[in-house]
Amino acid sequence: MGYGPGDYNLYAWVPGFIGEYRFISVIRINPGCDIDIGDLVYEPPRNGSTLWEIGFPDRSAAEFYIPDANPEYINKLYLIHGRYRQYGLWERYAELYPSEDLVFTVGKSDYSKDWFFAQVTRKKDNATYEGTTWQIKFLLDEVNELAEYKLRLALATANVAELEVRVNEPNANPVFSTGQIGKDNTIARHGIHGLYRLFNADIPVAQLRIGNNTLFLTQTARISPFQGVMYDYIRLEGPPQPHKTRKEI
Repeated sequence: MGYGPGDYNLYAWVPGFIGEYRFISVIRINPGCDIDIGDLVYEPPRNGSTLWEIGFPDRSAAEFYIPDANPEYINKLYLIHGRYRQYGLWERYAELYPSEDLVFTVGKSDYSKDWFFAQVTRKKDNATYEGTTWQIKFLLDEVNELAEYKLRLALATANVAELEVRVNEPNANPVFSTGQIGKDNTIARHGIHGLYRLFNADIPVAQLRIGNNTLFLTQTARISPFQGVMYDYIRLEGPPQPHKTRKEI
């Protein structure tokens, strides 16, 4: 493969790993040149061991639950492959969750069946929309003192959305917010990925509990049906090294 003269940046990513590699230098291509940049090594972000994970990191939401389309809108070309290409799938969320939002229990739920492929708004009876809050329920056998827990949020796409993270207290101030992100319009265009984004959120150890915990993911934007995010992969990591622990007595 040939490249025209000019300055280039080099990026790479690998399915199964979060984040991306970026070569730190600009690569200048001149006519007739032969450039060897040697072996390139990417070290994906990692704070500690995986406590739980949802999805597969491949920059797509295709592995999550994609509902059947409304019979009025079915395109028979996509009944098996590319199911996400059906029209109006964003409306199915409110039909499946008319009043209560999605709840995913680590160790019991199956993300291919229980995790809707897009966190969208819910249409209300008066033709307005409301934001949605998804819950991830998980158990911790112990909590490490003076440690750092890290939440990795890899998004496959976002469209005029804002995602807030809370731990155990749904009405508390968020421990993390993306701010308004995205102009991908993937939901309206029947896509399954757009511009990839990776967020790394610190989870305050004081907010974690031994036993049952709940992570709240709130998508606050609520003007149109096409605002929302698609997740690629979510992972909670424990501390990087042993610390003093709180254990149940």
